[in-house]
Amino acid sequence: MILVSGFGSDVDLDVAFARDQFPPMTNGTAFLENAGGTYVPRQVVERVTHYMSALQVQPAWGFTASAEAAGLIRDGVAVAAAFLNADPEDVFVGPSTTVNTLVLAQAVRPLLQPGDEIVVTNQDHEANSGSWRRLAGEGVVIREWPIDSVTAELDLAVLESLVGPRCKLVVMPHCSNIVGSFNDVAGAARIAHAAGALIAVDGVAYAPHRLPDVKALDVDFYYFSLYKTFGPHVGAAYVRRSVALRLAPQNHFFLTEPPKTLNPGGPSHEFTASLPGIADYFEALDLHHFALPANGLRARMERLYAMFDRHEQVLGQRLLSGLLALPGVRVIGKQTMDGKRAPTFSFTVAGQDPEAVASRLWAAGIAVGHGDFYARRCVDALGLSPSGGVIRVSLAHYNDEAEVSRFLATLGRIVS
Repeated sequence: MILVSGFGSDVDLDVAFARDQFPPMTNGTAFLENAGGTYVPRQVVERVTHYMSALQVQPAWGFTASAEAAGLIRDGVAVAAAFLNADPEDVFVGPSTTVNTLVLAQAVRPLLQPGDEIVVTNQDHEANSGSWRRLAGEGVVIREWPIDSVTAELDLAVLESLVGPRCKLVVMPHCSNIVGSFNDVAGAARIAHAAGALIAVDGVAYAPHRLPDVKALDVDFYYFSLYKTFGPHVGAAYVRRSVALRLAPQNHFFLTEPPKTLNPGGPSHEFTASLPGIADYFEALDLHHFALPANGLRARMERLYAMFDRHEQVLGQRLLSGLLALPGVRVIGKQTMDGKRAPTFSFTVAGQDPEAVASRLWAAGIAVGHGDFYARRCVDALGLSPSGGVIRVSLAHYNDEAEVSRFLATLGRIVS
């Protein structure tokens, strides 16, 4: 057991201890497709099992099981809010980020007049693109903030040129699931707000690696997926309270208070009640690494994430350097782990089909993905769709050096 009093940036992650919390780690697969969804720790599995075994009742009545169920669901929303440094009253847990964004777009629609403008990017996952682009059918003007065709990055100077007096909303990713770079959300928020516009941010590819802070970022909407952050397949969304009160209700007419107005059908009871299992996992890590207790869940997450980031930056640089050293391999996005990119790497191999490369990695027991990962517009902009898109390898904090070495050695044989 590691017991130190320092903050997370001073402590090395005990990766073996972390891996022991995840049941699939014993299956022999090098799991490097974390950007598609992380493994779930046993603490979350136990929470789901308990709820469905003992508490599968309508919550919020006065009998014991119902009251306990309601409390666990509230606790689950609080865990989702802690990821965002948000008040739980401003956060809801819905089916997925795709569905949550679709609902939010419909809630925003009545606020817009023909000729009003929305800025969207071509770097986004389609979950944060299509729902907003469809508003063009209401007479809304869609203006695209394009990536640089070489670097695949978003430039704030380009955004500034796109945001005019009719702009009502800027939509962007905090991190691309293809490019991996961390975008300057706070800078974009300043530009949007200076023009009187709102800003909506997709944090799905960011939240597994860095903790969002909706207060520091000064965003109006922020959403992410819990299944990318060690939980079940649900999504969480934050809406600034003053904005939520202006939005058109999307739920039953008698549910008049946000965020219920924005979450038709309500949360998945069993999955939301399992989210405290993520906090249980974080507590186990914290107790293993630190002698002094953290002051609340968010503080615990901050020092753990600092530790995660240190590990991911080192391991990510080793993986990235290894990719760049292989003949014929082109890596999309930043060519170094400079603290401004996630350990999510999309690459191509000259003369080889991405699916064929992925298939050979699968045969070697290495889990990766290939294609466009629902970021079709980004892959199109990079000119890669006709050749099958990219291969993607992505790390989480529980990955280790042996897995990276295994991947690089196998890929080296494939490309040689």
